[in-house]
Amino acid sequence: MNISNDIRYIGVNDHDIDLFEGQYLVENGMAYNSYVIMDEKTAVLDTVDKHFGTEWMQNLKDALGGRTPDYLIVQHMEPDHSANIDAFAQAYPDAVICASAPAFKMMQQFFGTDYADRRQIIKEGDTLALGAHTLQFIAAPMVHWPEVMVTYDSHDKVLFSADGFGKFGALDVEEDWACEARRYYFGIVGKFGAQVQNLLKKAAALDIRTICPLHGPILKENLAYYLDLYQTWSSYGIESEGVMIAYASVYGNTKAAAELLAEKLTAKGCPKVVVADLAREDMAECVEDAFRYGKLALASVTYNGDIFPCMREFISDLCEHNYQKRTIALIENGSWAPSAAKAMRAKLEGCKDITFTEQTVTVRSALNDDSIAQIEALADELMK
Repeated sequence: MNISNDIRYIGVNDHDIDLFEGQYLVENGMAYNSYVIMDEKTAVLDTVDKHFGTEWMQNLKDALGGRTPDYLIVQHMEPDHSANIDAFAQAYPDAVICASAPAFKMMQQFFGTDYADRRQIIKEGDTLALGAHTLQFIAAPMVHWPEVMVTYDSHDKVLFSADGFGKFGALDVEEDWACEARRYYFGIVGKFGAQVQNLLKKAAALDIRTICPLHGPILKENLAYYLDLYQTWSSYGIESEGVMIAYASVYGNTKAAAELLAEKLTAKGCPKVVVADLAREDMAECVEDAFRYGKLALASVTYNGDIFPCMREFISDLCEHNYQKRTIALIENGSWAPSAAKAMRAKLEGCKDITFTEQTVTVRSALNDDSIAQIEALADELMK
């Protein structure tokens, strides 16, 4: 794949993987992207996962067409991108390895060497001239590891964005970008919104025509769409108006309360209502939806004097990923001592800029006239 006249794609598709980072379902696989710039001097940008080292080295050899690379630029040391640094170093002993100082410390940890005899430490504002192409390095710490650098090619107006603008899914599968990019963002990068904002401010000063991430497709058209989404996501803004309802139910009565709230909201004209059974649905999908919409309703049975385990996990994931700037409604169920609402609120009170609805719904065992009236009142409040 040619990105431009001088830039080649040499990445790989992984359809053997079932869980990315050991936790995220990736039914359509994963892409590990790598690039080579062919100029008076040649520069390779990042490697790939260890399981695809042989394929990647062949892709590189084919792209080079008999030439020898002058540089390996390491933007990110997570093993799905850095695993083949040592194989590259052995195959091309004269190539210079360019990376941030923290990245070289990680190389020592991973490979037992920091390549002191052939390294070039790069930092914010440094440049590397390849001929017609001059690369500018931009520090992106904690997007989403501390050593990350991104690279801008001023000749072809390309931003090599490391894990920024990435998505789940292999490149030989056609699917909507936003859905899997959103799940990827909030799962992988979402905690570090302030750091992503800093990088977006730096990127705003560049004339970018193409974005080349380390996961997902190369982005060339309608870049404002992708940049606007990243602006919304990283500032914890509301992408879509609507309400997400997440429930944890044992015998179906808490589920009935959640579904009744959904019916009431839909009847009152709510633009979008999403209902999730936390015990059965992909937790990463649920986290994604909680960040997508501006309002969240949590319905949990009281369990061992606390909340049901999958609800506890969900709230923990939200807090871990910096959930904020949202309105939250609470529904609890209990046969003798309902206390789930108090427990859920306590776990969420540490989140920034959270508004709790005045109406809290308490179901005692099963819905009755009183709890149905409470749900009606909650729906009215959420529609304000």
